[in-house]
Amino acid sequence: MAKKQPKTEKLGFVNVDKPSGVLSSAVVNKLKWLTGIPCGHMGTLDPLASGVLPVGIGNATRLFDYFLQKQKKYIARFEFGVTSDTLDSTGALVYGGRVPTATEIEEVIPTLTGEIMQIPPKYSAKSVGGQRGYDLARAGVDFQLSPKQVRIESIRLLGTGTDNAFDFEIVCGGGTYIRSIARDMGEALGTQALMSALRRTQSGVFTIEKAVPFDEIVAHEGDIRWLEERIIPTDEVLPFEPLILTAKNKDKIFDGVSIATDAADGIYKYYRDDGAFYGLATVKDGKAKLTTKLC
Repeated sequence: MAKKQPKTEKLGFVNVDKPSGVLSSAVVNKLKWLTGIPCGHMGTLDPLASGVLPVGIGNATRLFDYFLQKQKKYIARFEFGVTSDTLDSTGALVYGGRVPTATEIEEVIPTLTGEIMQIPPKYSAKSVGGQRGYDLARAGVDFQLSPKQVRIESIRLLGTGTDNAFDFEIVCGGGTYIRSIARDMGEALGTQALMSALRRTQSGVFTIEKAVPFDEIVAHEGDIRWLEERIIPTDEVLPFEPLILTAKNKDKIFDGVSIATDAADGIYKYYRDDGAFYGLATVKDGKAKLTTKLC
């Protein structure tokens, strides 16, 4: 029987560099076992993909909704003249269509950026009648997914990979499927395309330069102190200012009472008098109220 890990007392985020071929859920499960407390990832990565996978440790997972509008950056490889049922190279490959030139690709890129309506891949976690798309697709069920609005900030052609492949840097908002961009680019060029490689280099404040390789985490699985040194404190990743309350009854905010303040409307970080980060407060119309408790 495996030796039980000591439970960490430090909450926050681990910025993991997930390797290709590993499930995002496997990364979370490993960190859950290492820390001894619940964990969750913020923005899944396909098994094929590698790169930045922020994992919330403990109550830090309560903050995921505050990161929904974060910007993401990827390095992707698209292969032309081939497609698959999964829209990537892990699916059943179907060959056909030409390989475009770099000039042709540059010409269609502007039509694929900005606020666009994107149809998610059928092999995705999108729900259809209470069932996941990938479950229906694997069962051979014929279904359609509704398009959703996403924002693609930029697509930059980096160069060629193999004879039929091109590499791209893609900057986009949350909820964007890179596999769908490959499909749509192929269609815009009158051919077929799929994603054959993907690396996420940024997810909001988390960047690949500061990510911890998953292999290193596994190699140090008996050293809880090593892992704790790599947990980023929750308040350090939140883009909000601290809220300072001066009212005599300010401590009643911990009881759910709204407290008068001169602060502008918005979301703030709130600290206890001993300096410990307590959670998030929302100010509206001169009243501050705690909305997310983290300790």
